[in-house]
Amino acid sequence: MRMGGAVFGLKFIIPLAIVLGLSAYAVVPLVDDLTLRWFVKDLDIRSSLLANTLQEPLQESIAERSRRKVVSLLDRAARDERLLALAFCGPDGNVQYKTSGWPAAVECRDPQVEGAAPQPLVKLLQGPVHVKRSRIERDGDYMGDLILVHDMSFIERRSADTRKYVVVLFAILGIVISMITVFIAWLSWRGWITAMKGLLRGELTPQLGSSNSSPAVQPLLSDLRALVHELNLERRQQVGSGQTWTPERLRELLRDELAGDEILVLSNREPYIHQRTADGIEVSRPASGLVTAVEPVMRACSGTWIAHGAGSADRETVDKNDRVQVPPGQPSYMLRRVWLSKKEEQGYYYGFANEGLWPLCHIAHVRPVFRVTDWEEYVAVNRRFADTVVAEARTDNPVVMVQDYHFALVPAMVRERLPKATILTFWHIPWPNPESFGICPWREEILKGLLGSTILGFHTAFHCKNFMETVERYLEARIEQEASMISFGGKLTQVEAYPISIAWPEDDRSPSIEHCKLEVRRLNALPATHRIAVGVDRLDYTKGILERFQAVERMLELHPEMIGKFSLITIAAPSRSSLDEYQNFEARVRALAQRINSRFSDGGPAPIILRIAHHDHDEVQRYYRAAEVCMVTSLHDGMNLVAKEYAAARDDERGVLMLSQFTGAARELAEALIVNPYHIEQGAETLYRALTMPEAEQRERMRSMRALLKDFNIYRWAGRMLNDAARLRRRERIQAKIHQHSEPALLKRVV
Repeated sequence: MRMGGAVFGLKFIIPLAIVLGLSAYAVVPLVDDLTLRWFVKDLDIRSSLLANTLQEPLQESIAERSRRKVVSLLDRAARDERLLALAFCGPDGNVQYKTSGWPAAVECRDPQVEGAAPQPLVKLLQGPVHVKRSRIERDGDYMGDLILVHDMSFIERRSADTRKYVVVLFAILGIVISMITVFIAWLSWRGWITAMKGLLRGELTPQLGSSNSSPAVQPLLSDLRALVHELNLERRQQVGSGQTWTPERLRELLRDELAGDEILVLSNREPYIHQRTADGIEVSRPASGLVTAVEPVMRACSGTWIAHGAGSADRETVDKNDRVQVPPGQPSYMLRRVWLSKKEEQGYYYGFANEGLWPLCHIAHVRPVFRVTDWEEYVAVNRRFADTVVAEARTDNPVVMVQDYHFALVPAMVRERLPKATILTFWHIPWPNPESFGICPWREEILKGLLGSTILGFHTAFHCKNFMETVERYLEARIEQEASMISFGGKLTQVEAYPISIAWPEDDRSPSIEHCKLEVRRLNALPATHRIAVGVDRLDYTKGILERFQAVERMLELHPEMIGKFSLITIAAPSRSSLDEYQNFEARVRALAQRINSRFSDGGPAPIILRIAHHDHDEVQRYYRAAEVCMVTSLHDGMNLVAKEYAAARDDERGVLMLSQFTGAARELAEALIVNPYHIEQGAETLYRALTMPEAEQRERMRSMRALLKDFNIYRWAGRMLNDAARLRRRERIQAKIHQHSEPALLKRVV
């Protein structure tokens, strides 16, 4: 019987090997051809996109006959690593402008039979290149052709890799199928009919039939996740410019495209607070995602940040114009403080903004409260800040970045006084559906205020869609869905998704990972081998802190071996503590933590360590670097930068991010363990999986997230908005010129 099974296996394996070999031989040329066509199509799209981008500036530079501008424009475009050279050919068929490295074999006119389709592929001495010709016209007059030459040598390298992978794939496939065949033959020798009956009756051993066999599926899931991420990253790289965004590049953009040397930022929270203490005046940065994101942009672009001065020593540290240079010790921009009375702060900030708009937009099961008195204070304070923006502007066309829901009316107010201003408004919290937003009694006023913006940004395309549907429901406005543009009151507003990010730590001087682990455990009286999860939030009901505690409790119930070996450290900065809803929430958080600790501590380390206090940036970084897991369990969040900060802090490529599906970050960081915070059982099992995840899988996930965050940093976020604003300003200038030229002609015709 054993010999018969072996002979059966050989009879199956040998023909299978022959078939797989022939299949690989036939598939490789097909894959080569498909790869070539795919890359040629990709280069056609890239070339068309670049040609369209260069169209307007090239027209103006050529019309001015400025050789320096044209060559500079072509040289900047040629920085793309795949772009070999660019040239502009005049109507006479001769090269007028070209970049260095222009191949002489490429002619201005396409050397092909008349009537035939253009041939994009050309063979040169240095290898194959892709040639794209784009017609340049100005007011209907033919000016010449823009020729783009892409290097295609990378295609040959990728084709060679593809061939190797195909051969390896077929070889592995043959080996796997052969092993399965031999195993089946072995089962037949051992009596596979009896084994199958046992399988149907559920009589298998735990090694085969229990849930413990599920980790065998993990390599397949890991490969699939890696493939999806690779495709995602390639798509994002095609959308991006291929260059890393830095502070220098952002300054260059502001200088070249927007012709300005400063930028005005408007937010409620100030980036630096001066507090009076027993040791004198101390400076601190507030625990704010907005400050974390925008402050590096201001360091790069200089300018003025306008904010509410709320520190106890803020008035003592400003000059006669209420200004102070920051950051302390290395000033790079100006902070202009605006003073509010207790009555104004209560109505504008605590009242309308945080008892009304905040719960309205987050849909976190807390009823929004709207009062007429709060609305009146909100309007008055918005007017005060708009007046400050106008007073701080040195020109009539400043770049103004309005931040968040505290200043929904400011864009239109500034637009009234400075019609030429470029106003970039970013809404940091979610935007609800039209039905939910309709609860607000002053919905039309808020929408009109926001539509005073040149650019209106949200974290996700879903929030953009909600906003445009809300405008369509409540205002008479023209909406261009494909262009994501709203025309209202004779002004255009571009509505786009700009996922906010963080400044990548290029020169990170943080203590080592091992030092942070020992220090954090020492400060919290934990053993050196104790496993830690960290949560960093404001003490807010939208952050899912109670649900996080419940997940920890359930995890300890399901896995009692973790009792005394694991703790969740929750760093919760006090927030809006004068409001009843927040006072009640803090009491519930403390009570739940105490109940879980009394149940599971048993004299050992507490499973929930609650730190309700403000922590500076360096302290939070130490916790990020010390924790095996970071738990982000928001019930509804625009982005949540804690998730991105944790990944950026883990330069050891270890640690696991557990991320709520209801955050904007979940749409970008697919390698995190995505959870539904309302599903306590799922949260418990995901936490246990994170604590027991193999280091190889941790490294794979963290490396992928860090690579994305390094490229899609805060400077790219700001650069994208400024780029779009510059494009709209160019369009407005062209329209103004057309209007100026058409008006005299129309008057002449009437006369």
